Amino acid sequence: MLAFVVMPNHIHAILYFPGPGYNLNKIISNAKRFLAYEMINRLEEKKLNDELDFLHGAVTKREAAKGQIHKVFEESFDAKGIYSEKFFMQKVNYIHHNPVKEKWNLLKSGGGLLGWAIRQAPT
Repeated sequence: MLAFVVMPNHIHAILYFPGPGYNLNKIISNAKRFLAYEMINRLEEKKLNDELDFLHGAVTKREAAKGQIHKVFEESFDAKGIYSEKFFMQKVNYIHHNPVKEKWNLLKSGGGLLGWAIRQAPT
């Protein structure tokens, strides 16, 4: 992961795969599944029943028939390939400044952003 930010209702991330053979759909699906399990477990431990009821209410009849009890994430995600340094830096800057935007107003500046990371991609 080269850059990321966790927002109140979504996540932005730049992932780097060193070669072919990576299935992005499977990676995202597994990440969502493991995160959802952990989130539900923590809500149950803290007995946050209103939040659990909300997530339970988001389950469709079809999902419930398959045994799903809570719905934490949307089904889809938006992925864009990064093929230039300019586009990479545009996305890093967007990720870095998104929590500072007036819409979110989570921080006064992106400089002290917790949960944000960037490092040089392996060559």
